Amino acid sequence: MPIILPNGLASAALLRREGIEVLHRPPGHEAVLRVGLLNLMPDMTRTEMQFGRLLGATQHHVEVVPAVPQSYRRGHLATEHYSRWDELSLPRRLDGLIVTGAPLEHLAYEDVRYWRELIDILDWAAANVASTLYVCWGAFAALYRFHCVRMRLLPHKISGVFDQQILETKHPLMSGLGPAFPCPVSRHAEIDARDIPWRRGLTCLAQSFESGVCLVADPAFNAHYIFNHLEYDADTLKREYLRDSAQRAATTLPQNYLPNDDLSQEPPLRSRAAAQQLFSNWLAQIAAQRHAHPTADLGRSAA
Repeated sequence: MPIILPNGLASAALLRREGIEVLHRPPGHEAVLRVGLLNLMPDMTRTEMQFGRLLGATQHHVEVVPAVPQSYRRGHLATEHYSRWDELSLPRRLDGLIVTGAPLEHLAYEDVRYWRELIDILDWAAANVASTLYVCWGAFAALYRFHCVRMRLLPHKISGVFDQQILETKHPLMSGLGPAFPCPVSRHAEIDARDIPWRRGLTCLAQSFESGVCLVADPAFNAHYIFNHLEYDADTLKREYLRDSAQRAATTLPQNYLPNDDLSQEPPLRSRAAAQQLFSNWLAQIAAQRHAHPTADLGRSAA
């Protein structure tokens, strides 16, 4: 299905070149899901494209609404076509929300420039959005906000593609994924399963013995926390490795990624089928809730 992106967004033209149908306004005769993209990544255009590919590969018309916190520093042309969150949230309904990662794992949350504003965004999403997908640092931040769970810094960055074992095969988000799926991992921190207050209704949907907790459902806050990067392109881990190794000679190659650990080889995109299935499942859940409550906001305030 086509996706709807703001006119002038660089990723729109790039996605069209890949054969993805991109519109600039919703078609009047179709039901459209409005999905916010709170994009906190330095390369905003690449992040738009990664999530745009996955949202555009489903059976749902999706309007992607890119946004940044009001206090987010400008410095990238993409922000010219972004909504500032205070302009976006209350006047206009979102059916779903994606909060991306950010390279902030070595900062205390309270030292992040937009932390107080992010708290307001997370609280608003929990009450007004049918489902929010928090990714990597976004997941760390949300789990800390809602449950006071702190991330643990790792002695070395974990990078590679790791098989995630599905623990709740009957959960709607896991439909069609089989017993396990490969997932890119790239982070300097982790959430220890022993730190998560499972008694509050949180459920671990997938994890890896090598890379730890992957995906957690938190229905009380209409949230899913994914600590890894299903949205990554085939070459993303390779680009990150080249960047990191230019700064630190001891950087190790991503695990289970390059054929024969050979940098001259193109890595396969083994995670794409699982990523498309998971995002399709996520949008299907949101669409079902919208159908059940067609005139109401879809968060906890509509319950």
